[in-house]
Amino acid sequence: MNKLRTALATAAAAALGLAALATAPAQAAAQPAFLAASQMPKSSTPWTATQVFTGVPENGGVLCAPYKIPAQNSRYREFSTELDTNGVQITNVARTEADAVKLVDTLRKALAGCGPLLERQNPGLKAVSASHGKLAVEEGAWVYSLDTADPQIGNTDIHLFSVGRDGRTVTLVRWGQMGDFKDAPLTAFRTTTKTAVNKLY
Repeated sequence: MNKLRTALATAAAAALGLAALATAPAQAAAQPAFLAASQMPKSSTPWTATQVFTGVPENGGVLCAPYKIPAQNSRYREFSTELDTNGVQITNVARTEADAVKLVDTLRKALAGCGPLLERQNPGLKAVSASHGKLAVEEGAWVYSLDTADPQIGNTDIHLFSVGRDGRTVTLVRWGQMGDFKDAPLTAFRTTTKTAVNKLY
């Protein structure tokens, strides 16, 4: 009888081990996927991408929405080119779909009001933010721009942002470089945004 019990215990342990191995790939696959460097808007020099990091970037997120994205259950990847064009994608898996909707609303409000906020915080800075509509992808994605100019030092910068959602998962993508809005690849960035949201799962 003892031998039978030992054999059954061994078989059960082996079955549990196999079950764990079988579920491990599924658990790994549940993590949202990220954009590849080649999926950013085309640039005159190639894009490079970092590995995917846990949390949010050191500045707490992105310009206009610092610290709006919780570090818990977030990951990010940064992008750059040789000509100072840069970008980032941040993805957060919310506890519930309602929490994800709330995060999207918070980010959209922050991005829409970014220009006036920056002007209040930085006297002399000229900043114009604009909304560029909603994209039909999963639960939706929204695109914004921020055009800034500092007359004192002669710098002009243009940024494009997007916020999209697939179920409980929210992703924010930023693209930026020196220049004006006329220099921004808005059409290509819309494509990048759709790819980012579709690629999450």
